[in-house]
Amino acid sequence: MITSLDNPRVKEVLRLRKVRERRRVGLFVAEGPREVRRAHEAGLVIRATYFAPALVDWEEGEPVDARVLGKMSYRAEPEGVLAVVEIPHRGLPPEPTLVLVAVGIEKPGNLGAMARTADAAGADAILCAEARSDPWNPNAIRASTGAVFTLPILDATRDDVAALPMQKVAAALGASTTHSQLDYSEPTAFLVGAEDTGLPAPYRELADHQVEIPMRGEATDSLNASAAAAVLLFEAVRQRTTVPR
Repeated sequence: MITSLDNPRVKEVLRLRKVRERRRVGLFVAEGPREVRRAHEAGLVIRATYFAPALVDWEEGEPVDARVLGKMSYRAEPEGVLAVVEIPHRGLPPEPTLVLVAVGIEKPGNLGAMARTADAAGADAILCAEARSDPWNPNAIRASTGAVFTLPILDATRDDVAALPMQKVAAALGASTTHSQLDYSEPTAFLVGAEDTGLPAPYRELADHQVEIPMRGEATDSLNASAAAAVLLFEAVRQRTTVPR
């Protein structure tokens, strides 16, 4: 059992809190029984598993003292198990039909929620452009409920977005077209920016169409980025599954 906070394996886990280190070594930490199980189920490569017998009934991995696991955990109230996992490398499917482009998303929880929604809508991938957070942050993983383990999530440049072989629809405040007026039956990429700054002009210029999601309240001037993504993605789902009368 690991009982020392100075153990090299403990320090390895702590280093993975930094996005630069995660990218450098190609590893992230899945924390909590649900996340660790879903990483296994997704077929990801598990490098190491650590659990505290005093906190959780777990059969595989290296036992650690509860105090040590508390130090290793990102969460204030650890659930007793975490795993060091290899970051999967996936590409865009050859003929995508539904893609979410997340531009400049800063909060990991928002990015995770967008991944959860995109997965639920059957999207082929998320492209992260001008990334200010990464999907392997513990908050992103938790908010995604494990969707980041299976959904292709790729870093992208403006050129990558421009090259997508599908119509591009930008969410933009003040657009003259509402989101439900367009036809999304053909392959579509939705471009969504951060709620505080919106979609940057260079990405709006790429769009074949700009749409606005109507809002009826007076206190809100924009939707949360993950909420906007959900409205757009599920409008495409609705159109593609509605039986014509």
